[in-house]
Amino acid sequence: MALKRGLSSVGVHRNRSSGSRFPIVILVLFSVLAPLVFFVGRGLYISDQSSVQSGYTKQNVDWRERLALQSIKNLFTKEVIDVVTTSTADLGPLSLDSFRKGNLSASWKVIGVEASVEGDATSQSKQKATNSKQEMSQIKEGRLLDDDHSSDTPAKVLRRQLRDNRRAKRAAELVQQDNEATLKLENAAIERSKAVDSAVLGRYNIWRKEFENDNSDSTVRLMRDQIIMAQVYVSIAKMKNKLDLQQELQIRLKESQRTVGESTVDADLPHSAPEKIKTMGQVLSKAREQLYDCKLVTGKLRAMLQTSEEQVRSLKKQSTFLSQLAAKTIPNAIHCLSMRLTIEYYLLPVEKRKFPRSENLENPNLYHYALFSDNVLAASVVVNSTIMNAKDPSQHVFHLVTDKLNFGAMNMWFLLNPPGKATIHVENVDEFKWLNSSYCPVLRQLETAAMKEYYFKADNPTKSASSNLKYRNPKYLSMLNHLRFYLPQVYPKLNKILFLDDDIVVQKDLTGLWSVDLHGKVNGAVETCGESFHRFDKYLNFSNPHISRNFDPNACGWAYGMNMFDLMEWKKRDITGIYHKWQNMNEDRTLWKLGTLPPGLITFYGLTHPLEKSWHVLGLGYNPSVDKKEIEHAAVVHYNGNMKPWLELAITKYRSYWTKYIKYDHPYIRSCNLSE
Repeated sequence: MALKRGLSSVGVHRNRSSGSRFPIVILVLFSVLAPLVFFVGRGLYISDQSSVQSGYTKQNVDWRERLALQSIKNLFTKEVIDVVTTSTADLGPLSLDSFRKGNLSASWKVIGVEASVEGDATSQSKQKATNSKQEMSQIKEGRLLDDDHSSDTPAKVLRRQLRDNRRAKRAAELVQQDNEATLKLENAAIERSKAVDSAVLGRYNIWRKEFENDNSDSTVRLMRDQIIMAQVYVSIAKMKNKLDLQQELQIRLKESQRTVGESTVDADLPHSAPEKIKTMGQVLSKAREQLYDCKLVTGKLRAMLQTSEEQVRSLKKQSTFLSQLAAKTIPNAIHCLSMRLTIEYYLLPVEKRKFPRSENLENPNLYHYALFSDNVLAASVVVNSTIMNAKDPSQHVFHLVTDKLNFGAMNMWFLLNPPGKATIHVENVDEFKWLNSSYCPVLRQLETAAMKEYYFKADNPTKSASSNLKYRNPKYLSMLNHLRFYLPQVYPKLNKILFLDDDIVVQKDLTGLWSVDLHGKVNGAVETCGESFHRFDKYLNFSNPHISRNFDPNACGWAYGMNMFDLMEWKKRDITGIYHKWQNMNEDRTLWKLGTLPPGLITFYGLTHPLEKSWHVLGLGYNPSVDKKEIEHAAVVHYNGNMKPWLELAITKYRSYWTKYIKYDHPYIRSCNLSE
C-alpha cells in the first residue's frame, strides 16, 4: 500500500515537472538579467551624475575665469593683455597639467621630471642652471633648442617665430632707451659746461676728483694717520736705541709732511702722494715688526692726544680774545670816514655848525629817541632806517651823544646828510659837567688801580679776569655805555624817550610804542628768556646773599637795544638812585661782572613791562639760525653779539638788512673805500 502510494506520487511529480519547465526558465532568466540590469542602470546613473557634475564644474570654472579676466583687465592696460594673449595663444590655458604634459615651450620644460612636479628644490635649481647654460650655448651657436627642425610641428614653429619677434622687439627697445639716455647725458653735460667759468678753472673746477668721490679726503686722512704712527715709532725707536730705523722714519716723516702740507682734500695733493704713501707704509710695517709694543704705543698716542687737546684749548682762547678784540675795534674805512668828517667840521664857520628846528628838542609832544654812539656809520644807519620807515618824519627828534673824538664827525655827517624833516641834535658826553666821579660810582671805580690793572695788564690777568674775556672789553671804560642810567638828567623836560643801540636797524614805523600802556612800569622791553636760558641766574651771582635775598634766579631777562622809558615814573621811583646803590655794592665785582645789562636787570627789577616780541628781534650778531620770517616781520632787528654788520666777521646773510641804509655813492664813503 505504501509502495503504491510512492509510485503514484512519482508519477504525479513527473507530470508536474514537465508542466512547470517554462516557469523555471523564466526564473533563471530573471536571476541573471536582474543584476545585469541593476548594474547597467547604476552605471548610466553614475555617468549621468558625472556629466551633470562636470557640467556644473565647467560652469563654475567658466565663472571664475571670467572673474579673473575682469580683475586682470582692471590691473593691466589693453596693450599688456594683447601682448600676453599673443604670446600664449598657441599654448592654451596654463595649468599644472601643462607642466606635466610638457605642453610649454622648451624654455619652460623641466627635463627629467615628466610624471611629477615634486622633487628636491636644490636638484631643480641645478637642472634649471644646466638648461640655461645649454640654451645660452645653443643661442651662441645660432641654433634653437630643438635640433631637428624637420620634425617641428606648426605650433613649435609659430612659438619660435613669436619668441624671435619678442627678442628682436625687446632688443630694439633697449637700444632706443640707451640712445635716449646717452642723448640726455650729453645735453646735461653741455648745459653744465656752459655754467663753468673757464677763467676760474683749477681750484674750483667742477671736474676735480673730489667731486667724483664721496670720500674726497680719504687719501689725506690716510697720510695724516701715517704721520701720527711715524711720530709714535720715532720716539719708541729712540727709546730702544734703533738709530737706523729712527733716521729712516724721520726721513719718511718729513717727506709725508711736505707732501700733505695744508691740503684738506685729495685733489690738492701732488701726483707723488701715492708713492709716498706706499714708501711710508713699508717703513711703518718694518717698524711694527721691530718696535711694536701695545703698552708703549697706547701710552704715546694718549700723550699726543693730551698735547693736541691743550693746543686746541689754547687756540680757542686766543680765538675768543681776538674775536672780542675785532668786535670792539673800528675798521680802517670807518676810522677814515670819521677823520675826514672831523677835519671838514672844524673848517666850517661856527654859524654853519648848527642844526635847524632846535625848538623841537624839548617838545614833549613829539617822538624822542636817545642814541649814544662813537660809530658815525652805525649811527647814520639807525637814523636813516627810522626816518625812511616813519609815517611822518617831522614828528621825530633824535638826541645823539658821542665822545669828543667823534663829536665833529657826527655833527658833520648829519649836516651834510640831514634826516629830512626830522630834528637832530648831537652832544658831547665830556661836556656833561655833572657826570663826574663824585656823582657817578662807575667813574669812580674806573679810576681805581684795581680797575686799571684789570683792563691794562692783560699779560698777567687774575683768575677772575681771565674767566670771561668779553668782560675785559675797553668799551666799559666809556661813559657812553653807562649814560642810559641817567636819561632824566640828560633830558629833564621829556616825559618819554625811546632808547636805541647803534647796532640796530629799524624796519617799521615806531610811533606805536608811545601809545603802549606800561601799566605804571618804568621800562618797556622785549623779554629774551626761554625755558632755561637768559634768566637772572645767567647774569647775577646768586651765591652772594645780597643777590639771593632780593631776586628770583628764574626771573626773565630782557634786552637792551630798544627800550621805551617813562621818565616821569623814573623820577618818582628814583631809578638812578637804585642804580647807584647796587653799583656801589659791586665795587669788587662780586655781584656781577662788568656790563650794563646785569645792573639794568637789578635796577628795573619788577619795573619792566614786556613788549610784544615782534617789536624787537635779537641775535643777528651771533646766531646764524634766526628765523627769516621773524626778521622780516620785526620792527627792529638787533645785531647784538660780536659779529657786527660793519665788520668782516659779520654773518653774511644778515648783512643786507643793514647795508641797504648806507649811501655807498656818497663821496666821503667812496674815498674811504667803504663797499658792500
